[in-house]
Amino acid sequence: MLKIAFLALIGLSWLIPVSAQDDSSPGYRASYQVTFEADWSEQTHPQDFPSNPHFSGLVGATHNADARLWKSGELATTGIESMAETGAKGTLLNEVDDLIAEGTAQSALSGRGIGDSPGVVSMEFEISQPFPLVSLTSMIAPSPDWFVGVDSLSLRSDGRWVNELVVDLPPYDAGTDSGATYN
Repeated sequence: MLKIAFLALIGLSWLIPVSAQDDSSPGYRASYQVTFEADWSEQTHPQDFPSNPHFSGLVGATHNADARLWKSGELATTGIESMAETGAKGTLLNEVDDLIAEGTAQSALSGRGIGDSPGVVSMEFEISQPFPLVSLTSMIAPSPDWFVGVDSLSLRSDGRWVNELVVDLPPYDAGTDSGATYN
């Protein structure tokens, strides 16, 4: 099973402090650590398992509801295609920069990948009330164009930042290449 966990960071001096008393002001920011944990292995997927299972670097954005990096069932952007087929981040990060310029995204997210699955990777980021959503992806490798990720996941619930959120990650097919096996 693949999963991603978002954990609020509180009290770290180099991060903007989280105040439980006033997280309703538009300038309020929260800090999160996201942990991507992959247990993909020959034991969990014995059929045609590849010899070099890994995941590309994490890539995505914090944004509002007017921005979309990807959506299941819709055509993949050039950035999602590049990430899903080769693990490259550059084109998707350029698309995020365009969303930032449009005012619908706040921050680009870019982190390490998992060099040998099973494995774990973490990264930290800040998020603000006007941009409470996070989209984050990683290529399943090797594969024709398969990836895992979250699309427009809100880190707010009932008017407050969530303290912890764990999400199981199904595999997605970007629909930009064809192939029935990992290679």
